[in-house]
Formats: sequence, structure tokens, C-alpha cells
Amino acid sequence: MSGAGLLDRLGLHRRDLRAWAMYDWANSAFQTTIIAAVFPIYFQRVAAADLPGAVATERFAWATTIAILIVAIVAPVLGAVADYGGWKKKFLAGFLAVGVLATAAMYSIQRGDWMLALVLFVVGNVGVAGSIVFYESLLPHIASEQELDRVSSAGYAMGYVGGGILLAINLAMIQKPGWFGLADAGIATRWSLASVALWWVVFSLPLFRHVPEPGRLLDEGETGAEGPVRAAASRLAVTFRELRQYKQAFLFLLAFLIYNDGIQTIIRMATTYGAEIGLDDSAMITALLITQFVGIPFAFLFGMIADRIGAKRSVFIGLGAYAVITLLGYRMSNNIQFFALSVLVGMVQGGTQALSRSMFAAMIPRDKSSEFFAFFGVFERYAGILGPAIFAWTVAQTGSSRNAILSVLAFFVIGALILSRVDVEEGRRVARAAEQHAHAARNR
Repeated sequence: MSGAGLLDRLGLHRRDLRAWAMYDWANSAFQTTIIAAVFPIYFQRVAAADLPGAVATERFAWATTIAILIVAIVAPVLGAVADYGGWKKKFLAGFLAVGVLATAAMYSIQRGDWMLALVLFVVGNVGVAGSIVFYESLLPHIASEQELDRVSSAGYAMGYVGGGILLAINLAMIQKPGWFGLADAGIATRWSLASVALWWVVFSLPLFRHVPEPGRLLDEGETGAEGPVRAAASRLAVTFRELRQYKQAFLFLLAFLIYNDGIQTIIRMATTYGAEIGLDDSAMITALLITQFVGIPFAFLFGMIADRIGAKRSVFIGLGAYAVITLLGYRMSNNIQFFALSVLVGMVQGGTQALSRSMFAAMIPRDKSSEFFAFFGVFERYAGILGPAIFAWTVAQTGSSRNAILSVLAFFVIGALILSRVDVEEGRRVARAAEQHAHAARNR
């Protein structure tokens, strides 16, 4: 197979597609080092070292919930403003700056600084989550319907590569600080946290250089002279009403809200839970590094499988695997079991989320992609609220995280049942018809 043919199958055959996917490479460093691996352990062992383990876990879970809630509130309004003004990339840059500054400041966190750590963690999460809303809203503008599944999956695969490479460097820094001219593992960990900021900025540059801003598209009845906030409020009201028109997209959002809650809970609480039950820090970070590199081929594989059997069926495969992972996680008690579960997560995590993104992109009108992806972001972020909140509540009530694990299973089962009712082809037909109507109205 030629290089061009391989890139086409992977969804990376044009410069704008590769540049778009590189933002997954860039921001995934935050997902791996800050959300999943290094920061949760550093928070438990150092920043919150003077707190009881269960209390530290509870506060970390509530901080996660607060960060997600903030983005869920502001994203829809800013999404509508971005669509009205043609400012998707500007808003992406603004949230990126917020996240990068907070992440760089994590270098200053030392023993006992649990409040500072949580504030920076919340601000950083707001930055990365907000930027992803506008990043994802660019997808339907650069990829055709036939390319969506492959390009979305390629983005997740690139994220695994980028996040995995920096996590490997960070792991080497922490285990062998002398190789990097650092005094000890504590200093190395703080530099690891700060390194995410530099990585994030540098690898975001291709998107800003090579992905075009979709531009301003006015709704029917708009003149362009309206104030952005007033226009955004009006658009949101219309979009709320239009969600009834896009029945399949809305039904999908409900399914996604529920099953993604389970996925996000596993991602965000794995190492905190592992640290609480006494697993080795380096072993957990190494296991999550394995998750990243296992995820690379499987994210691409899910995109290819979706070409054959459809995105919806492929997501069902992922949800079935997550149900098994949850049951095994309840009984987890040693490093070997954590390694095994990390491999299983790597096999399904990227593909399941990438195909969820591309399914939704296929069922919405492209001229309102920021607004609709803001709602996608709302559902995605709210999906991360209930799981950590249940963790926090269960820990507070029982003094242990283990009993909260089984509750995650319900998210996958209920989400799959709702997803079975979604008619993706009907959703596509309605979205394309709406685009044609809007185009005709603008040209009258």
C-alpha cells in the first residue's frame, strides 16, 4: 500500500486534517499527565499528604466536578457567540491560554498545598475542556461525511501518541531525575507537570496555521449588526427549540451523557483509587503509559471497523468491553491487575469516544457546529459530573472507593440501551435537509 493510500485509510491525507488531529496530540498531554497519571498521585502523596487518604480522594473528586460544571455552564453561550462572529479559533486560543498558564503554575505546588493544587487543577480543566469544544466544532467543516469516522478516530490516535510520548518522558524524569540534571523525584514531578504547558502550546501551532476559520454564517433573520451576546442568546433559544427537530442527535446526546459518565469516571479516578488502595505509583504511571500506546492502533482500528459495520455497532463493542472492565476493577487489588485493566481500557477508550464524536458530527447542521458541539460539550462535561460525585459521596459515606466502582456499570448498560434507539441515517438526512434549507434562505 502506498503512503498516500495509507494516510487516506487513516484519515490523515490532507494537511488541514493532520493539523486538526495534532491538537489532540497537543492537549492529550494534559489528559495523561495532569488528569490521569502524574498529578492525581502527586496530589495524594504530596499536596494533600497531611490529609487522610479518603478525604484527599473526596476533595479531588469534588474539584473535578466543579471544573466540569463551570465548562458546562459557559460553553453553550460561548459556542453561540463563536458561530455568530466566526471566532471558533479565537475562543480555542483563549481557553488554551487559560489552561496553559494554570498548568505552568503547577510547578509551584509543594507539600500541604492541596488548596492551590485544586484551584490550578480546576482552572486547567476549564481551559482544556473549553478549548476542546471549539476544536471539535471545526471537525464537520474540514471532513466530509465519508471522512468523519476516520478523521475523528485519527485525532484520538494522535492524542494517544502525543500524550503517551510526554508521559514516557515524564516517567523517565520521575524515575531517573539525575538523567535530566534534577535533584530528586519531587522536583522532577513538578517539572513534569509544568512540561505539559510547553507541549500543549508548541503542538497546537499547526491547527492555528493550517486549519481555516469556517467564517461567519448568519442565521435567517440576522443582519450581522446585532451584539454578539444578544445574538448568542437568541441563537441558543432557537437551538434549544431545534433540538426537537434533530431528534436522533438529541437521543444520541442522552445516551452519550450516560455512557460517557462511566468512561470519564474510570479515566479520572483510576490512579486516585489505585493510590488509595496501596498500588505502586511508578507501576500505575507505567500502566497508563501502556494504555496510551495500546490505544494508538486500536483507535485507528475502530475507525476502520466503523467503515465496515458502522459507528454505532462499533461503539456497542466498546461499551461491552467497559462493562467487563468495571466488574474486574471492583476486584482489583494488585499492580498486575491494574496493568491488565489498563490494556483493556487502551483497546476501547479512543475508538469509543472518537466514533461518538463523529456520529454526532454527522447528525448536526455544519453551519451551527460550535453551538451544537457546545451542547455536545455540555453533555460530555455533565457526563463527568455524576460519576466523580458518586465517588465522593460513596467515599464520604463508607470510607472507601471500592463500593463506588460497581455503580459505574449502570452507566454503560443504560447508555447502551438508549443508544440502541438512535437511527443514525435518519439523523444525517434531517441535518443535511436543514443545511439546504438554510442555504436557500440565505440566497433569497
